[in-house]
Amino acid sequence: MTNVLITFPIKEKFRQELTGKFPQVHFDFSDSIEGAGDKKVTILVTYGSDLTEEILEQLTDLKWVMVASAGVDKMPLEKLGERAILVTNVSGIHKTPMAESVLAHILSLNRALPLIHEQQKQKVWEKMKSSELRGSKALILGPGAIGGEIGRLLQAFGVYTIGCSRSGSVHDGMDEDISFDYITERLPEADYVISVLPSTRETRWILDRSHFQQMKETSVFLNFGRGDLVKEQVIVDALQQGEIAHAVLDVFEKEPLPLGSPLWELGNCTVSPHVSALSAKYVERALEIFEENLQVWLKGNGEFKNVIEIERGY
Repeated sequence: MTNVLITFPIKEKFRQELTGKFPQVHFDFSDSIEGAGDKKVTILVTYGSDLTEEILEQLTDLKWVMVASAGVDKMPLEKLGERAILVTNVSGIHKTPMAESVLAHILSLNRALPLIHEQQKQKVWEKMKSSELRGSKALILGPGAIGGEIGRLLQAFGVYTIGCSRSGSVHDGMDEDISFDYITERLPEADYVISVLPSTRETRWILDRSHFQQMKETSVFLNFGRGDLVKEQVIVDALQQGEIAHAVLDVFEKEPLPLGSPLWELGNCTVSPHVSALSAKYVERALEIFEENLQVWLKGNGEFKNVIEIERGY
């Protein structure tokens, strides 16, 4: 019997669908990883942050970890690799809500929606400056599934998109692709610098103060990937010194963002509490990927979707 432990809450209809489709599998919907060591768990379905090295040692029968998120940086990857445990994630399911979130923020700033909202509260009738997306350029760090969808939507608004990745290989949704080696050369021409990079050894703290000094004073920096892309103080300094016009941040060096952070008070910073990927369809899409991979697992042949390369961390 294959024992599956799911440690995040899912609706009753999804529980019934899983047990109905896979009668040969025993599902434990405990919504918690506590006591998992006594359950002979073969497959763990988790958001990832609850799997510690200590708990992993207790899961002696574990063969596969399905992570219901894109990032796996909070997991004991090295220990998982030592035991040759399969790790998969749900990369790709975030692309629609995250791309729409990025586009919403950019359009909001361009069309002065925050100022319009503020003027309404103050009962002020006054025209304000606004701009268009058409003819602008976006440098997208991490042009994978999410970055590609962001690029596709921006292209529809007449934005020239430049994808920036480790390899510099061609990606959908990009008018041009470059490697990390050329990022400093292209920053000065970007109106929007958008990061959806995961947290890996190659991407951690990849941006520093010199990069923000090369950006346009009118540019907007958006980080929707991971908070360890750049030190928070670097962003604060860039905003306070006018090196960039605005920052939209959905991820932070420390979460929740400390109350004492200057980012809360800066008028040219939008603080979003790591919500860009939220969607009413999130769990449904995650379970669809899990079901496909579970079929492969039970049949003993085929290719798993979204296999994580432990060494790379994605």
